Amino acid sequence: MRLYRDRAVVLRQHKLGEADRIVTLLTREHGLVRAVAKGVRRTRSKFGARLEPFAHIDVQLHPGRNLDIVTQVQAIDAFAADIVSDYGRYTCACAMLETAERLAGEERAPVPALHRLTVAALRAVADGSRPRDLVLDAYLLRAMGIAGWAPALTECARCAAPGPHRAFHIAAGGSVCLHCRPAGAVTPPQAVLELMSALHDGDWEFAQASSPAHRSQASGLIAAHLQWHLERKLRTLPLVERSHRVDRTLAEHRAAVAADHRAAGFGQDMAHGVEAGRGPDGQAVVG
Repeated sequence: MRLYRDRAVVLRQHKLGEADRIVTLLTREHGLVRAVAKGVRRTRSKFGARLEPFAHIDVQLHPGRNLDIVTQVQAIDAFAADIVSDYGRYTCACAMLETAERLAGEERAPVPALHRLTVAALRAVADGSRPRDLVLDAYLLRAMGIAGWAPALTECARCAAPGPHRAFHIAAGGSVCLHCRPAGAVTPPQAVLELMSALHDGDWEFAQASSPAHRSQASGLIAAHLQWHLERKLRTLPLVERSHRVDRTLAEHRAAVAADHRAAGFGQDMAHGVEAGRGPDGQAVVG
């Protein structure tokens, strides 16, 4: 069979024997492809580092009965170094790769839009130009759109009545009007649904001006909507949530330390007889 060449994102890999690996690729023209990379675990492998997860590559493959064989690899974008250097970026990128594999469908079924979206999202996470949590949620919404699962945000998911609508129901397909609202629907703040719509449409100015509380609620709805359609949980999403909690804890800790330092400085001034509005001699300072 003839060799073929394609662009691909490396989604994951695992060991095969003593020196080989099986890599899962999201290719532009051939969809999901699983292939054997022979000898890449040896220290002298000529393209082992190019087949790490998050890599965007130009790859040549030899078709096989069950698994193709990697014969040549050229790097296009090396996102891994910037992604793995930061735990928050790493967890978001892992969630993207897992989502891409779940949504790609059957092997060798081309989904070029998903390939393009995944490359763009990894680039945005790697360069840090936008908040990684917003990039991830935008990716999940748009990936669901490619799969035909995007939640209705500007009209009723059941009757298509124009919105905005306050209620949101995952099984119904998104926001629902008062007449179609099923039992169990939630009523998030309107700003949360507006944020989700902005992320889906690429309105980054609006999205980046959103509050942490609204971002958190939007993330919860997006993750729940995705996992309901997948009929399974994503292993990586809890890690993303954990990294967000760590970030918040560190921010709160830094704020507390800064407050302690300010209080300590004020206390030292008082201990030396210096009071706000007075000089060292206790006399009022006239400004």
